Amino acid sequence: MNGICNLSITHKWASLNDLECARIDNVEGALKAMHATDGVSECVIIQTCNRIELYLYVTNEFDVNSFITRFFPSVSPELIGRYEARESLRHLMRLASGLDSMIVGEDQILGQLKEAVEIATKEDTLGPDLGLALSKAIKVGKRVRTETYINRGSVSVGSAAVDLAERVMGTLEDKAILSIGAGELGTLVAVALAERELKAMFFSNRTFRRAQTLAKRLGGTAVRFDNIDDYLCQADLVISATAAPHYILTYDKVRRAMQQRHGQSLVIIDIANPRDVEESVATLDNVDLHNIDDLRKITEQNLKKRRSEIGKVLAIINQELDLLEWQYKKDRANDLIASLYQNAEELRARELEKAYNRLRCEADLNNYEQILEDLTGSIVNKLLFELTASLREAAANDDYDLMSSAHKLFKRQEV
Repeated sequence: MNGICNLSITHKWASLNDLECARIDNVEGALKAMHATDGVSECVIIQTCNRIELYLYVTNEFDVNSFITRFFPSVSPELIGRYEARESLRHLMRLASGLDSMIVGEDQILGQLKEAVEIATKEDTLGPDLGLALSKAIKVGKRVRTETYINRGSVSVGSAAVDLAERVMGTLEDKAILSIGAGELGTLVAVALAERELKAMFFSNRTFRRAQTLAKRLGGTAVRFDNIDDYLCQADLVISATAAPHYILTYDKVRRAMQQRHGQSLVIIDIANPRDVEESVATLDNVDLHNIDDLRKITEQNLKKRRSEIGKVLAIINQELDLLEWQYKKDRANDLIASLYQNAEELRARELEKAYNRLRCEADLNNYEQILEDLTGSIVNKLLFELTASLREAAANDDYDLMSSAHKLFKRQEV
């Protein structure tokens, strides 16, 4: 394996439990460890609630199997998807365009890609090759959303969660909603909720100030994290989307709240990864618990609406993929040309300095011609020494490919 490759585990073939096992808690630390791995010169981690994607630039020293075992110890290797070369770039463009998202065409992925680039840049694990690929992918994602309707309708997991709530509850009109989490995903949920005619909106976050900011922006009430229990008794719907590594709503916490609700039903939608709500909560009477897996039904319906746009998106991706590969080839040629010119210039400068030194010491003008002859001859000999040695070796070893390439390079007709 040599060049750009992708290792990924996503909602398309992995369960929520598998995704939780694969999740990387310390992205910065993982980037440093991956970058220090033999054969890895660049790396980026793209991690969302329903996918973990690694983009790597690797050399032939890279051992993909031991890498997977090391960085995904709790996941079956068969669940790690692998793409190389052109297909890895195509996959990245599909990802940026929203074609591989749970909600096809969602916009949130572009922000997540930018964040991944920022973290990798900060940790100094992003180089020119992956940098060019990610920059192009983000531009493709923007172009796709400008020139097609791929993001028509629900465009994020957050808005899809609200759609799911409406289907389960019939309507959200005059309902009291508790939204837990004021991060990127929680904010998307809150914005989607604010478009409905609700009776009350409560926002809670471990950092109370963020909950206050969200409540002020959308016209709700900020709730301190420690007071969530009180509002579990009042809400008709709870949507939880925090980044906490542990359960926010445990079985005992919800059970106590239900005892005070006197038979009033409660819908809980958990869209966090790892999960915010303990699974056993679903066994409580009058509690209707849903998680990310339930959003797949909405995904299928959105896909039907947007299917007519997928062909247009793929055409854009194919066009941009060709342009990206052309840019890589151009950059490789430019790098080689720049190196040749630099070497030649260094050689010229050295030989010229020798000639100047001889001229300064030369009293007989008749010897100037010989000095210039020696200068130009020395430059030619040193420029062609390595090349001629390689050609003689190729001829001796019947390396016709190298010989043919040399003929083409120097515009000589083959004999």
